[in-house]
Amino acid sequence: MPSRRPLLLPIIATALFAVVCTRLGFWQLSRLAERRAFNAQLTARLAAPPTPIEMLPADTATGHYRRVSAHGVFDYARQVVLATRSSMGSPGVHVLTPLRLDDGTLAMVNRGWVYAPDAITIDGAKWREHEGDSVTIHGYAETWSGRERTPLPDAQRALRALDSSRVARLVGAPVRPYFIAQTSDSAVATDRPVRLGEPELAEGSHKGYAIQWFSFALVALIGGSLLVREEVVRRRASA
Repeated sequence: MPSRRPLLLPIIATALFAVVCTRLGFWQLSRLAERRAFNAQLTARLAAPPTPIEMLPADTATGHYRRVSAHGVFDYARQVVLATRSSMGSPGVHVLTPLRLDDGTLAMVNRGWVYAPDAITIDGAKWREHEGDSVTIHGYAETWSGRERTPLPDAQRALRALDSSRVARLVGAPVRPYFIAQTSDSAVATDRPVRLGEPELAEGSHKGYAIQWFSFALVALIGGSLLVREEVVRRRASA
């Protein structure tokens, strides 16, 4: 009588493969649910009235992406740039300028994107909006998210990552746990950085990946069943 063991091994392997693929599919669906919950939270925060930057909670997870406002004077002498930021395929930087608030403290403001041929260097004097003028700006709260491994020379006043400790050193003052991604202000300017857009609400590729993993599991089960069926028929015919 032919051994059953060679037939059992592919059945087990097929079943294990299908189980793993199914598990990965449900994992992607859980990631999709998390993303949708995050998008719902983000939508609610962006729809809320602006909060003064000084009143944001210390817990950055609670304050991240909240609408904020700030009133003060830009300190252009201590401005820095976030290097290698592209826009529509063009190289450039994000301009980060300290805003001296009414209480004397500083809040860093990402005023937007500026073209730079080397993606590092700009003419800072060209992008000095409202010099000496008090201004009220609006935007949303962003958090520092990076740590520079190979920092650029301090003389360039440029960063490759949103490193709060490096910004504090270049600015010469402590920085808040948030900076402001500026979307509008109270003054009119013809020459100014291209303001940043709203945070992206895309769901990502989790749904597509889930369908892909479930498809792999289905193909494995159907293909494995057909192979086992053919093997059983062959064995019966040769018995």
